[in-house]
Amino acid sequence: MSEPDPRRRTPRTDVVLADPRLQDAAGRLGRGVVKDAVTDALQRVRDGDLAPDAVVDHVVAGLPVAASSLRRVVNATGVVVHTNLGRAPLSDAAVDAVVTAAGSTDVELDLLTGRRGPRGRGALAALSAAVPDAGAVHVVNNGAAALALVTCALAAGREVVVARGELVEIGDGFRIPELLESVGARLREVGTTNRVHLADYEAAVGPETAFVLKVHPSNFRVEGFTSSVPVPGLSALGVPVVADIGSGLLTPHPRLPGEPDAASTLRDGAALVTASGDKLLGGPQCGLVLGDAALVTQVRRFPLARAMRVDKLTLAALEATLAGPTPPVLAALGVRQDDLMRRARRIADALGPDLAEAVASDGAVGGGGAPGVTLPSAAVALPPLLADPLRNGEPPVVGYVADGRLHLDLITVPESLDDALVDAVRRAVDPGHD
Repeated sequence: MSEPDPRRRTPRTDVVLADPRLQDAAGRLGRGVVKDAVTDALQRVRDGDLAPDAVVDHVVAGLPVAASSLRRVVNATGVVVHTNLGRAPLSDAAVDAVVTAAGSTDVELDLLTGRRGPRGRGALAALSAAVPDAGAVHVVNNGAAALALVTCALAAGREVVVARGELVEIGDGFRIPELLESVGARLREVGTTNRVHLADYEAAVGPETAFVLKVHPSNFRVEGFTSSVPVPGLSALGVPVVADIGSGLLTPHPRLPGEPDAASTLRDGAALVTASGDKLLGGPQCGLVLGDAALVTQVRRFPLARAMRVDKLTLAALEATLAGPTPPVLAALGVRQDDLMRRARRIADALGPDLAEAVASDGAVGGGGAPGVTLPSAAVALPPLLADPLRNGEPPVVGYVADGRLHLDLITVPESLDDALVDAVRRAVDPGHD
C-alpha cells in the first residue's frame, strides 16, 4: 500500500496566517506582505518542494526585516558625504526628532492660542541663529529646488548673468543652464571656459538683468591659466548677486579653507545664498535660501514655493541638526588620524594578523564638496575577496578595494560600531560564525 501524498496535508491559508509568529509579522510588515509569502510557500508545498509542516518556518525565515526595502549600511568607504549611501547620516538627535515628528505634531499649530501657527518656525529660527548674517531664511526640498525657485521668483522672463565656466552639471545628467532655463530665465553667458573678468560682467549687466549668478564648482577643480571674479567684486555691479555655494557649509571650517560658506558669502555682498542641507551641514535633504529679507520674502511667497515645501520630518531633522549636538559629518571632519589609527589597530588585533592590518588612508568629503581635499584617516585592510560577502551581509558593510586589499575606512564609521564591524568581518570569513 503506497504512502499517502503529503501534499494532501497542505494547510489552508487562513490557518497558516493565524500562527502567532505570522500575526506579529503582519503587524510589523503589513498583512499583504505576509499573505503573499504564505501563498508562495503553499504553492511550493503543492509542487512537492516544501514539507507541509515547514510552511511557517519557511515564511518567517524569508520575510524582510522591515516594511521598507532600504537597509542600514555601514559606510566604510572613507567618503563622508556619500551620495549613493544617502549623503549626510543624521545625528541621533535628528533621528529622535524624526520619530517624534512622524506622529501628530504642532507643525502648523500654536498650542497656546489653539490657532494656526507659522510652519517650521523652530527649524527656521535655528537656521537664522546659525547664520545671523542672513536677514531671512527659507527652506525647500533640495538644493536644486532652492536655485530654481529663486530664479523663477526673481528672473522669469529676464536675464541671469553667469560665467561660462560655472555652467556645471550637478549630477545624474542635470545641468545648471537647463535648470535655470526650465523656469523661464534667459542666460547671459560671460567669459570663457577658464577665464572671466569683472569687465565681462560689467558689459553684460543691463536693464534686463535680474541678478548675477555665482556658482561654486563644488565637484571639480579647474587649474592653470584661470581667473574668476569673487563675490565682493560682483556685488559692486549694482544688481543682486545670487551665490549657489552647493555644499551647505554655514560658517568657515579649518579643514576646508577653500570651501565657501554661507556667512562669509553674505558678508562679501551676496544678496542671496542657496545651498543643500544634506551635505556639509550634515542634515536632511533640503535646500536653503538665505539673505536679504525682502528677496527671501519674495521667494517664499512665490506660488511655486508651495510645490517645493518640505515636510514635517525634514523640518524636525533640520532643527535638531542645527540646534543639537555635532552631526556625524562635522564629527568626521574633526576627528584626528591618531584616534582613527588606534581604533584600526584594535580592530585588526581582534581579527588577527593573518587577516587584518591597520593602515593609514585618505578620506574624502564627497557629495560634491571640497574636491581634491584629503582627510587623513585610517583603515582596516583585509583580503579583497571579502568585499562581496561584507556588502551582502547583515549589516551590509561597504568599503573600497585599493592596492589589492579591501579597505574599511574608519573616518566614516562611528566608534560605537567597531565591535559590530569585527563581527561582520568574522561572519564574512565564516558564515556560520555567531
